[in-house]
Amino acid sequence: MVRKEILICSGTGCLSAGSEEIEERLMDELWKHELEDKYPLTRAIKRTGCMGPCNLGPMIIIRPEDTFYGNLKPADVERIVEEHLLKGRVVYDLLIEDIDGRRVEEFEKLDFIRGQKKVVMRDSGDIDPSSLEDYLKVDGYMAARKAIMDMERNEIVKEIKDSGLRGRGGAGFPTGLKWELAAKEISDQKYIVCNGDEGDPGAFMDRSVLEGDPHSIIEGMMIAGYAVGADQGYIYVRAEYPLAIRNLQKAIRDAESEGYLGENLFNQGFDFNVELRVGAGAFVCGEETALLSSIEGKQGRPKYRPPYPVQSGLWGKPTVINNVETFGNIAMIIKYGSEWFRDIGTEGSPGTKVFAVAGDVENTGLIEVAMGTTIREMINIAGGVADGKRFKAVQIGGPAGGVIPEQYLDTPIDYDSLKEAGTIMGSGGFIVLDEDTCMVDVAKFFLDFTQDESCGKCPPCRLGTKRMLDILDKITKGNGEAKDLDKLQDLAETIQATSFCGLGQASPNPVLSTLKFFRDEYETHVHDKKCPTGTCKALVEAYTINEETCVTCGRCIEVCPVDAISSGENTYVIDPEKCISCSECAKICPVDAISEGDEK
Repeated sequence: MVRKEILICSGTGCLSAGSEEIEERLMDELWKHELEDKYPLTRAIKRTGCMGPCNLGPMIIIRPEDTFYGNLKPADVERIVEEHLLKGRVVYDLLIEDIDGRRVEEFEKLDFIRGQKKVVMRDSGDIDPSSLEDYLKVDGYMAARKAIMDMERNEIVKEIKDSGLRGRGGAGFPTGLKWELAAKEISDQKYIVCNGDEGDPGAFMDRSVLEGDPHSIIEGMMIAGYAVGADQGYIYVRAEYPLAIRNLQKAIRDAESEGYLGENLFNQGFDFNVELRVGAGAFVCGEETALLSSIEGKQGRPKYRPPYPVQSGLWGKPTVINNVETFGNIAMIIKYGSEWFRDIGTEGSPGTKVFAVAGDVENTGLIEVAMGTTIREMINIAGGVADGKRFKAVQIGGPAGGVIPEQYLDTPIDYDSLKEAGTIMGSGGFIVLDEDTCMVDVAKFFLDFTQDESCGKCPPCRLGTKRMLDILDKITKGNGEAKDLDKLQDLAETIQATSFCGLGQASPNPVLSTLKFFRDEYETHVHDKKCPTGTCKALVEAYTINEETCVTCGRCIEVCPVDAISSGENTYVIDPEKCISCSECAKICPVDAISEGDEK
């Protein structure tokens, strides 16, 4: 009898959707049917990291068939066990319906998966992240063995340099060059630091890698340590990632107990240890010098550069700091070579990039694609804009990024092309916005975030972003003046030019890009005192019901999300204080008795 294996997604997204309850029901059903006695080999339930399509959780994959079931409810488990596991029959109606309406039986044939190229996410969703044995089965630590036993230190640095790998934390600095600079420094102590302080709204790429494949990051750090002459590593993770922290702690303990961390690794006289540091969640600690200060036990604030961390970093010693995704590429480059890596992506941006796709798309989740994939192709992989609505823009790069409008849909996703389009790669946030999105409100949202997270060290960021936010608030409340748009532009350019660190310098990007591409929306807010999408409620009048036309059918009451409608004497009445101007009542009224404004 062929051994069956049930993979259950246990990343944070699926856990929040109820995967633990699915797992409990699976165990109960397997026990109830005494499958140990009926089959010569035990059926294994394996917890994995994120599988990618987060909106389809909870989800399981049954192997060796690779059958995929998603959006599961506890009641579905009994049918899967009785039909699929006992009788060998796929439960057709529990298969996921793909974008074209067809039921997809195999996970790898989902459109969401077929369009991807996985390098960093290669094993997440496939292995048990809490099992060192599982990691070793997919050639875990073989790249470290090769690097430490068969390669000279300068060969490793050259291989990474030749690969063209650029830092995936946002700025895109060449990783090999950073390692080369650190390797040349003469010091009695050097450090390797992994930046896992992922703070962008809607971003969860690094968290998912740490949750689903923690050993790959330890291995990447180990190779970096050997290459530059460092014997101590630190992984800095924000406290909001409890699952990532738990899996990392176990991975470090297991690697130490089995000799993959510690002294005299692979009997080559190389020592390397890794410690975990948990941050309190300050956005500024994503900036490398602020992160290093936090590790040292100081307040997380940026420092003036130069000297750069490779010269004087942690406790004044040479330090290589890369983010999670960057380290996730290292073992694959050592294993397959720099030429293999360069064959993926573009000349200036080799390799892949992991994006957290969210917003107004049919399928949200993690998508890893080759650099050079266009924005349009990315959105198609995610199933297109949700509910058949028209695409308006995509916000790339988090709070430090900008919005890209429809005319740039065929822009390749690489560092240089995105910069030309007016945004940055960032860490990998990718938020799709449909026609109902107010771009002034989008700019306000991101600026509110960065203003709140400003460390306060420099006046341009501390005071400038507050002044910009005040102006945006004024505009969205109907009090904007024509001169406010010029003030926003001037303030944004001043903050860009004078802020102390990269986060402050990039904070005006959402405002500048929306002013550039959607200035007409700002002008409508200012001159006409209207929000074209109805998002800014201060600029939208409450809906009213014409009592002469109303037939009191009650449909409006049924659809009102805030219970703003009640029955009057011969008609229905909308409470203007409760009304959020969503227009759902007007859309459903069969006699067009509901309108915006004061019509009686």
